[in-house]
Amino acid sequence: MTATRVSTYLAPRRRLRLAGLLTAPVLWLGLVYVVALAALLITAFWTVDAFTGQVRVEWTTENIVEVLTEALYRTVTLRTLGIAALVTVLDIIVAVPVAFFMAKIARPRMRHLLVIAMLAPLWASYLVKVYAWRALLSGNGLIEWAVAPFGGETPGYGIVGVVLTLSYLWLPYVVMPIYAGFDRVPDRLLEASADLGGRGWRTLTAVVLPMIRPAIIAGSIFAFSLSLGDYITTTIVGGSTQMLGTLVYDNVGSANNLPLAAAISLIPIGIILVYLAAVRRTGALRSL
Repeated sequence: MTATRVSTYLAPRRRLRLAGLLTAPVLWLGLVYVVALAALLITAFWTVDAFTGQVRVEWTTENIVEVLTEALYRTVTLRTLGIAALVTVLDIIVAVPVAFFMAKIARPRMRHLLVIAMLAPLWASYLVKVYAWRALLSGNGLIEWAVAPFGGETPGYGIVGVVLTLSYLWLPYVVMPIYAGFDRVPDRLLEASADLGGRGWRTLTAVVLPMIRPAIIAGSIFAFSLSLGDYITTTIVGGSTQMLGTLVYDNVGSANNLPLAAAISLIPIGIILVYLAAVRRTGALRSL
C-alpha cells in the first residue's frame, strides 16, 4: 500500500521522479570525481620538503611554472598528443568498415557473433593483453617470425609498439558506438541513394557518414582520452618512451613528488576539456 501511494504521488510529477533517480548518482559522481579533481588542483600548489620528502601545505606556483616552461614537459606533451591522435585515427579507420559490415551486411546470426567477438577482449585483464603484446613485439615473438622471411623485423618496444597496443586495447570502445550509429541509419536511405545512382562510396560519404558523425566523435573521445592518460602500456611496451602518464606515475612513486605529479596531470585534463569544448561546438554531442 505504501508503494502504491508513493507511485500515485510521483506519477504526475515528472521532475520529482527525475530528481529521485539522479540525486544519488550525481552526488556520488560529485564526491568521487569533482572533489578528487579539486583536491588534485589544490595539491599542485603545494611543496615538498627537500630534507624529509614530505608534502608541505605551502602555497606556491613553482610546480605550475616548471611544467609550463620546462622543455621536457613540452616534448612529452607533444609526444603524448601525437600518440593519442594517431591511435584515435587508426581505430576510426579500422572501426568504420568493421561496424558497417556488422550493422548493414552481416546476417543477424553473424552480427551477434561479431558483436560477441568484438566484446570478448574486454573480458580479459588489461595487463594480460598488454603483456601479450609485449610477447608479440619481442625479438623472438610472433611478429618477428611472420615478417623475418620477407626481410622485415619487429618494431620492438617503443612508440610504434605503444601505438599498436593502444589501438588494439581501445578498438572495441570505438567500434561499438559506430556500430550503433550505423544500426540507426534506415536501410531505405541506402536503397534510395542506390536508386538515384549513388555508388557505394558515394552513398557512404554523402549519406551515411554525416549521419554517423556523432557516433564517430563518441568513439574518438574514448580512444583519445584513454590513450592520453595511459601509463601502463607505455611502461610495458614503450621502452624508454615517456608520456604524460609515465611522468605522473614516476613523480608519485620513485620521485615522491605529489605536487609536481598533480601539476603534470593538469595537462591531460586541460587537453581533454579543450577537446570536449571543440566537439561541443560542432553540435555532435546533442545528437548522441
